[in-house]
Amino acid sequence: MAEESSGGGDARRSLELLWGAEPQPKRGPKRGLSVERIVAAAIELADRQGLEAVTMRRVAEGFGVTAMSLYSYVPSKRELVDVMLDRVHAPSAAPAPDGEGWRAGLERHARASWQIYQRHPWVLQVTMGRPPLGPNVLAGLESIMETISGLGLSAEERLALINLVDDYVQGAATSHIRVAELERRTGLTGEQWWERYDALLEEFVDFSRYPRLTALWDEVGPTEQRTDFEFGLQRLLDGVERLITDRDGAENRDVRDVREGEA
Repeated sequence: MAEESSGGGDARRSLELLWGAEPQPKRGPKRGLSVERIVAAAIELADRQGLEAVTMRRVAEGFGVTAMSLYSYVPSKRELVDVMLDRVHAPSAAPAPDGEGWRAGLERHARASWQIYQRHPWVLQVTMGRPPLGPNVLAGLESIMETISGLGLSAEERLALINLVDDYVQGAATSHIRVAELERRTGLTGEQWWERYDALLEEFVDFSRYPRLTALWDEVGPTEQRTDFEFGLQRLLDGVERLITDRDGAENRDVRDVREGEA
């Protein structure tokens, strides 16, 4: 699977494209092309065939023009990928509902990210160590920062918490999508593959040596290694809640000790 990196193009041109401040092209076809139409076409192509299928030539062919015609709008695929990423992150840019608690906010953020990966699996092919700071990405970060702002965490801890949730969602989505891709490529579901493989296992494996694994398989059946997204998300948030509760308890004890010492 080919990989791309965000932030790899001309930083000024990427920001101009992300924020709609790019100069109007003085040349190019009189076909009503625009950056947004080009980005939408590139996203549709990536959704269907993967990010490696997105080239300036392939996108241009969809409009019946040459690749050179697109360069007056978007300088290269690197800047195009930056804008594509920001546009597909629109669901995460929704403002936090009034009165939303920190846990509900993190769940909303995680599920929005999960849906982005399910709808646009190619996003997983992009390394976002230098994320495109467009309107949707920044709005999403602002929303989740607002959600966790009152927890008494330091700035470093708030960033670590967001990264923790994002890393979990990305890992779970990668596991899920790879299994789906394996099924598509082989034409076999996990259940169908195990049905064929089971007879071979019986021939080669002495299952009495693996009693716990055998008991598990007898109960739930052998299955593909697919992360249970909701189970993992709730356990992660349980850990965050424990951190907050323990810290609040420690602060309350400190206050009580001070008051008792002053009495």
